[in-house]
Amino acid sequence: MQTTTAHVSPQVHKGRFRNPARMQRGSLGKMLGIMWRALFDKPAGTIPAMPIPVQAMTRTAIEAAPDQTVWRLGHSTVLLKLEGGLWLTDPVFARRASPFSWLGPARFHAPPVALDDLPPLEGVILSHDHYDHLDRAAVLALAARTAHFIAPLGVGDRLVKWGIPAGKVRQLDWWRSIKLGNVELTCTPAQHFSGRGLSDGNSTLWCSWVIAGATRRVFFSGDSGYFRGFKAIGDRFGPFDLTMIETGAYDEQWPDVHMQPEQTLQAHMDLRGKVLLPIHNGTFDLAFHIWQEPLERIAALAVQHGQSLATPVIGAPLSLDEPDAPQRWWRTVQESAPVL
Repeated sequence: MQTTTAHVSPQVHKGRFRNPARMQRGSLGKMLGIMWRALFDKPAGTIPAMPIPVQAMTRTAIEAAPDQTVWRLGHSTVLLKLEGGLWLTDPVFARRASPFSWLGPARFHAPPVALDDLPPLEGVILSHDHYDHLDRAAVLALAARTAHFIAPLGVGDRLVKWGIPAGKVRQLDWWRSIKLGNVELTCTPAQHFSGRGLSDGNSTLWCSWVIAGATRRVFFSGDSGYFRGFKAIGDRFGPFDLTMIETGAYDEQWPDVHMQPEQTLQAHMDLRGKVLLPIHNGTFDLAFHIWQEPLERIAALAVQHGQSLATPVIGAPLSLDEPDAPQRWWRTVQESAPVL
């Protein structure tokens, strides 16, 4: 296992990871105000009033699907069939994106496939350790059927402490690459933060990923605010057949760590992406915007700027050979929603 002690990261300052750009510093009062509003003053419409459409997946169908197929399982969890292997990003199958089973954002929909029905995986690709991206129970359930866990610095150490065999864990710093079979994975920068508790903030690194097969290249953003790193990644690794970029859970109160849809589209263009798959939406209530708003805004922006968009129903297969699939499935769901 590559560990944090085997490499001195330029991202570390005074024992913690940091972003190159200066971040806005939120006061305790601001944080408490956001928490109060989230708990007691959420606007209507942040949760769907009826079930969203989901296309069920089976192990047989996954195994029979052609190479270069992509399935969005919800939020930032995406299954890719590439170079004969299956790769899963940020697997979250828990009912809540929370350290508690009884409190925190609950799913709008069940995953389109059960954990036990997934075929063996070549790799699980992790962007950072927040609860809506790293589900401990899911990772442990997948351990026996996954050849590799690929993570940014420090997250791999966390996996080993949880019980993942060290020989299966690969952890990388920004701009470092690893080749597993015919797929090359490069850990690339993101502008975000990390932590799963009150005392471990920024003790692990966050990142995006370049996922490159022999003929197809995919970008996975993880979580990030907009920053000049997207252009640097595009200049170095682009163009991309598909960019999977966060489009949701944004707010003017936290502009540095999540993008508005306009910034998502700019990041896609900076990366020289051919088709954009908006992720980080449609599964959890993590902000104050209407739940459909990210998809509606990015769809309008894509048309306005002549960019190709893929918005398949959760669980529906998407071909990397012809990924332009601008379905507007969210418009079939009622606009108003009760606060649960």
